Amino acid sequence: MAMMLIGYDLNGPGGDYDRLLDSLESFGSYWHCLDTLWLVETRMSISQVRDSLWMHMNHGDKILVIDVTGAPASWIGFNQECSDWLKDNL
Repeated sequence: MAMMLIGYDLNGPGGDYDRLLDSLESFGSYWHCLDTLWLVETRMSISQVRDSLWMHMNHGDKILVIDVTGAPASWIGFNQECSDWLKDNL
């Protein structure tokens, strides 16, 4: 399983992003303690993750997917639940 960092800006017309959020939550194991940044665990490639989410986004939106599996991480300022998830999953 790989850990993917997903960041996005929602700039397009419309604004009904319920399907995008459902798709992000469907990864099962995820961290979402920053507004438009997620960490998800998946067997998908970065391109597959990008494409599966892009289909729920609008023209003018932006998305970035980076495989951070095994990458060092450091954080501060999160509540215990958010911090514990990072300790347990990164």
